[in-house]
Parts: sequence; C-alpha cells; structure tokens
Amino acid sequence: MLQDDLKTQMRAYMEYLRSDVVLEATLGTDERSAEVRGLLEDIASLSNKVTFSDAGTASRRPSFLIRRAGSVEAVTFAGLPMGHEFTSLVLALLQVSGHPPKIDADLGEQIKALDGDFHFETYFSQSCQNCPDVVQALNAMSVLNPKIHHVAIDGADFQEEVERLGIRSVPQVYLNGQPFASGRMEVADILAKLDASSVERAAAKLNDVAPFDVLVLGAGPAGASAAIYAARKGLRTGLVADRFGGQVMDTAGIENFISVKETEGPQLSAALEAHVRQYDVQIIASQKAAKLVPAAQIGGLHEIALESGASLHSKTVILATGARWRQLGVPGEEEYRTKGVAYCPHCDGPFYKGRPVVVTGGGNSGVEAAIDLANIVSHVTLLQRGAHLKADKVLQDKLLSLPNVTVLMSALTTKIEGDGKEVTGLTYSDADGGLHHIKTDGVFVQIGLLPNTDWLKGTLDLSPYGEIVINDHCATSVPGIYAAGDATTVPYKQIVIAMGEGAKASLSAFDYLIRLPVQA
Repeated sequence: MLQDDLKTQMRAYMEYLRSDVVLEATLGTDERSAEVRGLLEDIASLSNKVTFSDAGTASRRPSFLIRRAGSVEAVTFAGLPMGHEFTSLVLALLQVSGHPPKIDADLGEQIKALDGDFHFETYFSQSCQNCPDVVQALNAMSVLNPKIHHVAIDGADFQEEVERLGIRSVPQVYLNGQPFASGRMEVADILAKLDASSVERAAAKLNDVAPFDVLVLGAGPAGASAAIYAARKGLRTGLVADRFGGQVMDTAGIENFISVKETEGPQLSAALEAHVRQYDVQIIASQKAAKLVPAAQIGGLHEIALESGASLHSKTVILATGARWRQLGVPGEEEYRTKGVAYCPHCDGPFYKGRPVVVTGGGNSGVEAAIDLANIVSHVTLLQRGAHLKADKVLQDKLLSLPNVTVLMSALTTKIEGDGKEVTGLTYSDADGGLHHIKTDGVFVQIGLLPNTDWLKGTLDLSPYGEIVINDHCATSVPGIYAAGDATTVPYKQIVIAMGEGAKASLSAFDYLIRLPVQA
C-alpha cells in the first residue's frame, strides 16, 4: 500500500514510538478493506513496537483503532486516512504511544479537566485542507482525556451515512450523535464550545500580558514574515494567530513560490508556523481582533481589543489580517451553507460525485474550480456575470475543451433554492433581466476575496474596496500602525508579495521604534 518514499518517512517516524501500539482493524471483503489492510500491515512491518490485528468488531467496515498495548483507550479511523489525513495517522500513532501532543500547557490542563461522556465523529475527505486540523485536535484531546472518544470518518467510504446525514461539506463534526460544528477548528475553538468558561479564563490571562514592541495581527504569509523580521531585530514580538497560513491553507497547488517548484497550502502553512516558532515570538492562538484603539486616543500604547474580551497593548502594530471568500449575498446562500453552498471545491467536491453543480465566477479561481469539479461531477455550469471570462487564456481553453461543462455569460445569480434540507436549484438573470432556473445539487461560490478589515472602519483610512491604505513603507494613516498583505492596497495579491510586504512592514516598524524619544 505504501510507496517506497512514504515507507521511508514512516520508518523514520516509528523511531519516535515510546511504547507498543496495536492496530486493530475491522475489515470486509471489499477493495477498500484490502487497501486498509495493506496500509496497516506495511506500518506494522516497519517497527517491532507495532502489532497488527484484524479481529476488530467495530460497526464500520473498513475501520481500525490505534491503541497503546494494555490499554482500552484508542483513536479510531473509519476508511483510509491518506491524502491530507496521512499526517493525522502519523501523529495518532506517536501520541497514542506516549509522545505528548503539541498543545499549550494551559489548554492541556483544561482538556484533562473536562468531565462527561464525549463521543466525537468527524467526517473528512482526503482532499480537504482544513480537515486535518479538526481531526488532529480531537485525536489529541482523546489521548489526553479518556472520557473523550473520536472517530475520523472518510466520507467517500461511507456514502450511505453521508447521504442520510445530508453532509455536503467537510469537516463536519458530531458529538454524541448530534451536529456539533462544521469547518476548520483548533483545540481552543473546540474547548470554547465544550467549556464556555475557558474563553473567560483565557481572556483574563491575556489581559496580564506585558506590552509588546511589535504586535502582528494575522499569521498568513505577511504576518509570519513580519513576526520573524521583528523577532530577529530583538524586539518583543507578539503574533495574534487565528490560524497559520490564512488563505494559503485553502490553496491546493502552489507552483509560483520562487525556489520551491511546487507545494501545497497546508505544507507551506506548516512551514510558516515552524519558522515562526524558531524565534522568540509570543503566539496568541485562536484569537481574533475586534477593535483597534490608536495610542493617540488613550496615550502611550496602541490597544487591540480581542473578540474574547481581552486587550493587548503594543508600541507598534502590524495589520496582516488577510482576506476571506466573497459571498454572493443572495437569498438562500446563508440558509444552505454547508448544505449545497460551498466555497472550497478541493474540500467539498468529492461529495458531489456524479451530481450536477454550478460554479459562480469567471476569474481564475472560478475557472480552476470548474475544471477541478468536472473530473468528479456529472456536469458543471459556470456562471459569469460579465460578458467575458476573466481567467487566464490557458485556463479558458482547458475549460472550454471539457465535454461536461456549460459556460453562461451575463448570468447574475439572484437566488439559491432548496427543499429545506439541501440545495435543489439556482435562479439567475440574463443581460435583458430575464430569469432562468437551473436544477443543481451544489453551488460553488468563487467570486474573489474581501479584506478582513470591517473592524477597522472609522479607525484608519480604507480604500473604497475596504483595503487598508498604505504608503511605500507599509505605513497606514495612523502613526505606529503598519499593514501588509491581502488586506492592504498593495497590488497583486500573491504569496511571495505578501511575504515581502510583511518584511517591509516589520522593518518600517523597527525604524519607527528607534526614533521614538527615550523615556525616563
């Protein structure tokens, strides 16, 4: 099952096992069960600390649990954890064997203190970039607290369950048989839903954090670069990180990051985080900024109020909050989000296998999504509100060569329709205002990005598009406040440009700091 390169990697990981581990499988006679058996037998062959057994009695086939020898607590996978979930499998093996999860000590104590009976089930797809965060968080929590149980389920292998539950996007998490959450989450987010007081305790601790020289908001390419450059200058640096990588996490293939011929978003995001953690940067994880109070209004230091209720203070601030998917803003979009309305074709495309879908947007992201989905679904209808596609010609040529794709120009989506449970169709208007209906099982929205700057309105200068207005030194209209990346007016929203802008903003902040008057 494992190719030679993966066997080499896995053999190296197995050296870190701290105690004996049992792989206990429940298998059928189908092809997928054979693949799972091959995977587990390959892993067992790489270390004398791993034993394989096919005597499992789980209800799902194929599935397998990973447990420490002599223990009943286990991490369970249903289906085949390959693709983006291969890392989840490796981490589960290490953590079950006794290797401690990389979780903040305070969060670890909160997990151990949880009392109750928590049976989590997470539905994932192998192509989903956000799923591993959720799977790995819940796996780690189950290792730390025996009252927490987790099964990670490959939705492609359990289509009947997926159809019965109406799952149209991943990750989808159920707790004790009831919907718990959807979308990307980290440990702190899950804890906040399980233990409301954890948010208050975390906020109270943050209020006691000493002021920073440089406080960076955002942990995408711009934010990570800014934090590294600030720390290398010996400045007291903080980084408010909702998630490392930002929009990069949602990017499948990256082939224009200079010196790296090709990589994927999750891999680059992990590299960004690892690089930042090499420096003396205080990472304030799973937090979002809610308000900026410039120093001129309160005297002394800039204040950042967080959504959790905590406040941080700093001599300078670098805004690198990035952007988010732009929404259609039509009736039905919010109602059927995750029930047929999707924003990530790589994550959610497999759930529409053999079904008709619509893609809205004729730029690069929309055309790329349509090409990607055409390999999975029965038919793709692409709606472009203008008279011409805006994507690169090579992408247009590829799109128009596909037999199961229809492109409609001057088509403006006006409504997304459903039966109360899932999407059933879409209405659009043509250039003359006439209304047309399309039967579809899914709508993939690909109409660009919006800067994450709503919380800054009225505080500093924003462009008509909501971007933070900066000069050639990344300075904003407020002294001591700098900005970088996709949230700003810098042209060309590219990873390599965001990194350069983050470095520039940090150097500008340093230049500002060394010119401040010496205080008694």
